[in-house]
Amino acid sequence: MDELDIETVAEVDLDDPVLVEGLPGVGHVGKLAVDHVLEECAGDCTLVRRIYSQEFPPQVTVEDGVADLTCTEIHAVSFPEGRDLLLLTGDHQAQTNAGHYVLTSAFLDVAEEFGASEVYALGGVPTGELIDEYAVVGAVSDESLLESLEEAGVEFRENEPAGGIVGVSGLLLGLGERRGFEAACLMGETSGYLVDPKSARAVLEALEDLLGFDVDYETLDERADEMEDVIGKIQEMEQQQQMDVPTDDDLRYIG
Repeated sequence: MDELDIETVAEVDLDDPVLVEGLPGVGHVGKLAVDHVLEECAGDCTLVRRIYSQEFPPQVTVEDGVADLTCTEIHAVSFPEGRDLLLLTGDHQAQTNAGHYVLTSAFLDVAEEFGASEVYALGGVPTGELIDEYAVVGAVSDESLLESLEEAGVEFRENEPAGGIVGVSGLLLGLGERRGFEAACLMGETSGYLVDPKSARAVLEALEDLLGFDVDYETLDERADEMEDVIGKIQEMEQQQQMDVPTDDDLRYIG
């Protein structure tokens, strides 16, 4: 196999589409968001491209005993209202710095093929602690994009995220800007410890406002409830451990 192989699965006509990326990252926020849209639009989306690369881990996925080589996929979705979408998802990112550049360039190539001029990268920004209110933090490729995102409730904070944005999400902004794309990254606040459906919903709601589409959140909310149960059990275990820590009196030798 070549270093990069883009398989054409189908061709569709799209009206002013937007590339939306949701690959694994902090809290799996971006992947959860894009996968949720795909699940909700299962009857109205079309798989258009598979991207294979030696930069992905050397493995296959197995479903019902059938193996498939690791890849990323791009699906086209048209809504009755709102913009058409090219949804980029997969289970892995590149394993090397050079691979991130190669793959991001390939994703932008596909976006250009379908006439897209805008890109949204979705992800999470870690807070290091469990949170109740989920803000969405943004970054853009050009100052002219700030106002529309702020109107959708996206926050822009000085020097945040600390250390910048790594991986495909960051390069879609950097390489996208150099190639003439309008690019933005929407990052939901998340603890960074667990898969976070609530953060994914916050990001999707902002994206809905920006692009004018609409999806139902029932299944994502069910996942959020399941994670709340997990978090509750973790907190109970932590409290119990704190109660079991011996005091100075307990540690005194009596004999």
